[in-house]
Amino acid sequence: MIKRYSDHAANERTFLAWVRTAIAVMAFGFVIEKFDLFLLALAPQTALKLIAPHGQKFANAAGLAFIAIGVGMIVIAGLRFVWTAKAIDVEETLPSPGERFDLALAALIGLLGAALFLYMAGAVFPSA
Repeated sequence: MIKRYSDHAANERTFLAWVRTAIAVMAFGFVIEKFDLFLLALAPQTALKLIAPHGQKFANAAGLAFIAIGVGMIVIAGLRFVWTAKAIDVEETLPSPGERFDLALAALIGLLGAALFLYMAGAVFPSA
């Protein structure tokens, strides 16, 4: 039996949860970036004239940002998984890595979401 098996299993479950979340963030970024193709296929030509060309650049940049954040999440999750696996086997008490990175990542995703909301609100309710 593996020593402290339940701790190692919890560490692995946490790592896999981070990876699933990162994959979802990357998929959302892909959808944001490619949404203009959906509009081109379904929207009538008159609706396409209302879409500003700078909006497509913003959507592409936001989509790429979400994809980059997802990749970063996987890298950080892998590093934290290895660090925690080593810390589980140590007999002494080690300090926690803290939650600053988690909070910063949540704030960054929240800011990107707010920016997308404002962009979409401007597209739905254009100012005259």
